Amino acid sequence: MKAMILAAGKGTRVRPITYTIPKPLIPILQKPVMEFLLELLRQHGFDQIMVNVSHLANEIENYFRDGQRFGVQLAYSFEGKIVDGVLVGEAVGSAGGMRRIQDFAPFFDDTFVVLCGDALIDLDLTAAVKWHREKGSIATVIMKSVPREEVPSYGIVVTDEDGRVRTFQEKPKVEEALSTNISTGIYIFEPEIFNYIPPGENFDIGSQLFPKLVEKNAPFYGLVMDFEWVDIGKVPDYWQAIRGVLQGEIKNVQIPGHEVRPGIYTGLSVAVNWDKVDITGPVYIGGMTRIEDGAKIVGPTMIGPNCYICGGATVDNSVIFEYSRLGPGVRLVDKLVYGRYCVDKTGAMIDVQAAALDWLITDTRVETPSQPAIERQAIAELLGIEAS
Repeated sequence: MKAMILAAGKGTRVRPITYTIPKPLIPILQKPVMEFLLELLRQHGFDQIMVNVSHLANEIENYFRDGQRFGVQLAYSFEGKIVDGVLVGEAVGSAGGMRRIQDFAPFFDDTFVVLCGDALIDLDLTAAVKWHREKGSIATVIMKSVPREEVPSYGIVVTDEDGRVRTFQEKPKVEEALSTNISTGIYIFEPEIFNYIPPGENFDIGSQLFPKLVEKNAPFYGLVMDFEWVDIGKVPDYWQAIRGVLQGEIKNVQIPGHEVRPGIYTGLSVAVNWDKVDITGPVYIGGMTRIEDGAKIVGPTMIGPNCYICGGATVDNSVIFEYSRLGPGVRLVDKLVYGRYCVDKTGAMIDVQAAALDWLITDTRVETPSQPAIERQAIAELLGIEAS
């Protein structure tokens, strides 16, 4: 069976991570989100998969290649062009990307599934496709019911008693919401759907295709299903996803590595004297990371591979990406560190290099000065920490 993964977005709401990593490659405990989707698709018999790519397309293609090692066949539809030797992405919208593939060669010749490449799901796709076919639908959107107070964060789908979609509400106020069913970005289509998508245009599934189906009174349905759906649309979502995995709240993701102490997992060759550090799980520490004596780590926390946590540093309820060095006395609570950026759980971001604080948080591959500059020493004294 055939499927498509939408992977052309820039992921602006997940910056700074998506400055260098496309959303489908964002790691959940070292494993890309899209890899989980490929496993799900293969499990339900979808082994021919198209992926539309644009932003950082090479990263996605170089990682997944033709899909052989994941037990599927993959091909890519690039949306963009080369300008002065540089790939420049020009996404054509989710529905436009579908149409572009179909116009190249009629790939979608039977019922097919379309998934957004930035969510962890454990949906029973087989059951969903069966329901879709029994309804005689040409388009089905998979929905989840959320608490009413959460509806302002989502696109709301309103259906009749038979499940037929009647209207949409984009992030309505609580008192104005006509439903608590949200679109999850999981769709099932028949090839006839291309009769409703104009060729050669930027066209979106949610904001253009679906309203058109309602207007034309096409057989368009919404199905509420109970399944795990972890959207990673924003930095706070990612932060919560990592917390959920470490706390065992997300069923289909296992913590990698070895459990060296209750609730503490490590990759290979982690340098640490367990008797001289204060670590409270759940915590994951990536391979080739060094934790100096006197450091304190409080879970749920993920520390990526090749990091260096200096003595006296505290990492509490945080996510630290690979090759991060935290200086002596640095205290991170509810933070995400990615390269030169430090982000809080609301998404507010500090560029530590631009703020001249890269001696507190820096790359482990950068040589640190043996003697702190006078300015650094003064700032350290004001902050009550040790200058490195």
